[in-house]
Amino acid sequence: MNRSTIVRSAVVTVATALAAAALVVPAEAQHRASADTLPLVTPRAETPVLHDDDEGGNADADDPAIWRNAAAPGRSLVVATAKEGGLRVYDLDARLVQSIAAPPAAGEDDAPGRFNNVDLVHGLRLPSGKADLAVTSDRGHDRLRFYRIDRDQAGGPLTDVTDPAAPPVFSQDQAEINDQRTAYGLATWTDPATGKSYALVSRRERTSIALLELLPAADGKVTYRKVRTLDLPASFRLPDGTSWSPCGEPGELPQVEGMVVDPANGMLYAGQEDIGVWRMRADLTGTPKLIDKVREYGVPGVYDEETEECTPGTDPGFGGTKVSADVEGLTLLTESDGDGYILASSQGDDTFAAYDRELEDANEYEGGFRVTAANDTLDGSEECDGAAVLNAPLGSKYPNGLLVVQDGHDAPGDGERDATNFKFVDLGKVMDALDN
Repeated sequence: MNRSTIVRSAVVTVATALAAAALVVPAEAQHRASADTLPLVTPRAETPVLHDDDEGGNADADDPAIWRNAAAPGRSLVVATAKEGGLRVYDLDARLVQSIAAPPAAGEDDAPGRFNNVDLVHGLRLPSGKADLAVTSDRGHDRLRFYRIDRDQAGGPLTDVTDPAAPPVFSQDQAEINDQRTAYGLATWTDPATGKSYALVSRRERTSIALLELLPAADGKVTYRKVRTLDLPASFRLPDGTSWSPCGEPGELPQVEGMVVDPANGMLYAGQEDIGVWRMRADLTGTPKLIDKVREYGVPGVYDEETEECTPGTDPGFGGTKVSADVEGLTLLTESDGDGYILASSQGDDTFAAYDRELEDANEYEGGFRVTAANDTLDGSEECDGAAVLNAPLGSKYPNGLLVVQDGHDAPGDGERDATNFKFVDLGKVMDALDN
C-alpha cells in the first residue's frame, strides 16, 4: 500500500503477543537528520508513467521482479504489477515489452482482478518440462496467477498458465472475496532438500501468512495447495507493561506485504508494515523473531471516523531507529562469498535499509541509502512500495547487476493525476553506497 498520510499508531488493548525488546527512539528531528545523511544513488532509467484513473486503466505501479535471460543476459526482463492495470513487462532500457490485463470481475457487483505482488520461480517441473514462471497475487480474486516466461515467444514473453480451478487462498466464497481480505504480499521459495516450490502469501488487513505448494495441473497449467498458515501478532507487550496495537480502521489488523526468502538457509523475511521486519522459517514452523522495529512502534493513537485518520500521541521511545512505517518491499541482495543484504523499503522516510543476511551476525543493520533524482526529468523514488535486486551481470546495460524500485510519486507528474512507475538503478552504485 502507499505510505499512509498519517502515523499509524495504537489503541491500548490487552492481548497475547510475541514480546520484543525495546529500542530507544531519538526525537523526530534526529530521525530526519539521520535519513538525510544516508548515501545517495541515482537511477539510470525509468519506466513509462502509470496513472491510477479511468483514463490510465487504473494502473498503479507496485512490485517488480527481475528475470535473467541466461542465454542472453542483455535481453533480460523486469516483470511488474500495476494493480487493476495487471502486469507490465519491461526490457533493460525500461521500455514496455508486454502488458497483461488483470482478469475481469467474476460478476457485475464483484471485485475486479488486482495484481499486488510478483515473484519468480525458476525451473518448475511441469509435464512439458521445466519452466520459469512469474507468480502474482491477485488480490481482487484472492488467487495466485502464473505466467510462463519465454523471451522469444511471439505475442510476448509471458503466457498465462493458471489452472482455472485454482482455489481462493483465504476466502470461503465470493462474498468474502469482495471484502478484499485477500491474497496480498508474495514471495516464492524452492526447497533445495525436496525440489518442491512454494509461494508464501500474506493476507490484506490481517496478520496471516499462508504457505502454498505449487503443483502442475492438466494441460500444462499450474495450481497450488495450502500447506499451513501462520499468524503474526496484532498486539504487543511494551516494556512499560502496557499492550499496544497500531492504529487503523476498525477491524483492520497490521498486515504484511513485503516478503523475501533467503534460499541459503530457508528463512523468510516479512515486513509487517506498521511493526517492523520479521524473520521466520519459510516452512512457517518455529517462532518468528522481530529483527527490527519501525520508529513508530509503540506510539499510541486514536482513529477518527470522520477524517479516517489516526491522531498520534506521545512517542514513548520503544521503536527502532532505522526504518519508518510503512516497511514495504523486501528483497535479497546476494554476494558470491555467501554474504549479502536484506534490503527493506522504509516508506515513511523514502530510504532503503540494509540488514546482514547472515544469521550468525543476527541480521544486524549494515547501512542504508536513498534513491534520488539523476536530473530534472529522471527523479528518484518516493513512497516506495516494491523493490527487486539481482546481483548478476545483465549485459552492457547493467554489468554490475540491477536494483528496481517502485516510485510512488513520479515527478514532474501530470497535474492532479496520480503518477507511479519504476526506477532502474545500477547495482554497482548501491554496493558502493553500502560499502562506504
